[in-house]
Amino acid sequence: MKNILDTPSQNTTENLKAVKDDLDLKIPSKKLEKNLLIATWNIRSFGDITRKELSEPKDSPKRDFHSVLCIAEIIKRFDIIAIQEIKSNLKGLRDTLKVLGNDWSLILTDVNKGDDGNGERMGYIFDNRRVQLSGLACELVVPQEWINTVSNEALTEQFVRSPYAVSFRAMNQTFILVTLHIKYGKSSADRIKEVKGIARWMADWAKDVNAYHQNLICLGDFNIDKRGDLLNQTFIAEGLYIPEALQSNEVTRSIFDETKYYDQIAWFNNAQKIPNLSLKFLNGGNYNFLDKALINRNIPKQTLSFMLSDHYPIWAEFEL
Repeated sequence: MKNILDTPSQNTTENLKAVKDDLDLKIPSKKLEKNLLIATWNIRSFGDITRKELSEPKDSPKRDFHSVLCIAEIIKRFDIIAIQEIKSNLKGLRDTLKVLGNDWSLILTDVNKGDDGNGERMGYIFDNRRVQLSGLACELVVPQEWINTVSNEALTEQFVRSPYAVSFRAMNQTFILVTLHIKYGKSSADRIKEVKGIARWMADWAKDVNAYHQNLICLGDFNIDKRGDLLNQTFIAEGLYIPEALQSNEVTRSIFDETKYYDQIAWFNNAQKIPNLSLKFLNGGNYNFLDKALINRNIPKQTLSFMLSDHYPIWAEFEL
């Protein structure tokens, strides 16, 4: 990793400059003691990498050092980013942390075993200068009583990938992030039970004034097909709120299909439709990296999806 950082090629330097300039235009800047930038990103099969600056057509995996530099440049624009599809092989993740430097930390789950778990982990990468861990880190599991409930919409088994809750502190604000990656299945109906399960879990938590903290934010890959479909209606029906800024048709999630509504950042509103947050939401959006990342390499979109991702990062800015 040392060589590419010391003497990157001209193409790599130009690409990174283009990405940095693009991020400056599209992502709010970090303001000391003023704002908090939270993001979520499903980084496709974030595991092994080809240990070259630039991969070649026959290389497997496709992700190379240049891709890692682009991923790190995107991540560093946020204070905390929830990552889905971290694989058991951590080479790519470790190299990303090396690029980010000593001011950045990681907390993650173990691997989800079994075929449905797909050998995936979930985790958070965060800027120590801006946020700190505040004590809670746990995976959410389904109570036996819920499994025993006789209902067409009841979960009959545990989450395929256990949602991961971690508490953080920024200034005098404490908040809990819960990240998840809903099993895709064969249709939207296959996802409803897991989405309702996590929404119910969080709703019970949010109603308990004696719980660890009420600042609950749910984020991750919900695998929602499109705006307004049954899965989305079920999600909203449980009381979770998606800010208008993240419901815009311009905030696309998938590099392949702009209609997909996979990734979300959401929280609960109270009876007066006021967010159950002590943080004030300011703005949100995605980061479309297609225009700037990996330019000058003539890479097909399918290949690029394995170098960066098939998902765009989704972000939300809060006032401290």
